[in-house]
Amino acid sequence: MTSASQSGSLSDTPVETLDVSDPGLYERDDWHGVFERLRAEAPMHFCADSAYGPYWSVCGYDLIMQAELNHKVFSNRADLGGIQIANIAPELDRPAFVSMDPPEHTGRRRAVAPIGNRGSLREYEALIRERTREILDALPRDETFDWVSRVSIELTSMMLATMFAFPQERRHELMYWSDVATANLNAPDPLVKTEAERYAVLQQMAEAFLPFWEERSEGRGGFDLVSMLANDEATRGMDRAEFIGTLFLLIVGGNDTTRNSMTGGLLALNDNPDQFALVRQNPDLIPTMVSEMIRYQSPVIHMRRTALEDSEFAGKLVRKGEKVVLWYVSGNRDAAVFEDPDAFRVDRKNARRHLSFGAGVHRCVGDRLAELQLRILWEEVLRSDMQIEVAGPPTRIYSNFIRGFSALPVRIRG
Repeated sequence: MTSASQSGSLSDTPVETLDVSDPGLYERDDWHGVFERLRAEAPMHFCADSAYGPYWSVCGYDLIMQAELNHKVFSNRADLGGIQIANIAPELDRPAFVSMDPPEHTGRRRAVAPIGNRGSLREYEALIRERTREILDALPRDETFDWVSRVSIELTSMMLATMFAFPQERRHELMYWSDVATANLNAPDPLVKTEAERYAVLQQMAEAFLPFWEERSEGRGGFDLVSMLANDEATRGMDRAEFIGTLFLLIVGGNDTTRNSMTGGLLALNDNPDQFALVRQNPDLIPTMVSEMIRYQSPVIHMRRTALEDSEFAGKLVRKGEKVVLWYVSGNRDAAVFEDPDAFRVDRKNARRHLSFGAGVHRCVGDRLAELQLRILWEEVLRSDMQIEVAGPPTRIYSNFIRGFSALPVRIRG
């Protein structure tokens, strides 16, 4: 079979043989053309042969939304494979609520929903702003440093530790567990090499959290995710597998979108200096710019569903048990919804329609918190009139699930 990444020219590759599951496409940032072609020629596309087995690709915005909102036909369930094109490991066949459907999903999601409500965000805003100013003020001037480690990881890890009431001095453990949970085992230099090794690290994560769970149960906790889970009727009796799955869901969910949009957003502004100038002239555009950054970056590349029954979808017969992959990166570049979709526009009127947070019952529970952190970062960059230049190419991670960065060299003019 000829994959898109192997072909010398997409125009010479039969559409039926295209395979967008190759993580190398996203590591090289070489995915735009193949999805443009699929949206035009086969927005509902079947790949018969891939490293992950056969799968359907849903590539158009409207089709992704239709599938996203139809959990009665397209399931997230872990025992059917879960939410990634790669089937979930057997050790986690009863994991977090994102890999459950209603009604099982509903109570578990509700247990942690208060962390992202408007009242919580008001409480967090001053703390996020203080930390952001401290991080930015401490950055070196007129020398090259890594934006990912010095800014993106620091800010997201601090907030993640706050959400869990986890010791700040240990916050980088959270980043490590998040990276292990989503690591591609076939990467050139994998963080973990086997599912057994991954699960062993996640077991260590569970052991680290158990003392906090025990001390905060029976109403003894505060306003944090561990306390919410330990005291809610729907989650306080979780078995160990679900406990592990829920922890890594919340850690990954609280990390990857914000962390990678902080880096991808800076890269977009550097590549589009006219847009950076526009938002400097009009800081009221920052909230819209944040939504555009999340659309443009698409930190979650795909979400997978499994068909619960034979059904016709987009004129195709999808059979029970088949994988249906919703390619958010493609939907967020659909010209039928977003005018000139490959352009980065800080004043895009419908930027908030992006798919990066999902939709319906599985929409990201921390979407507003992610937006808040990004908004404050750019408010503080503009407040201090910080002149940031990208000093070299980014290093992207090898993944078909998370569109992320491991490094981005930058320089701040003194």
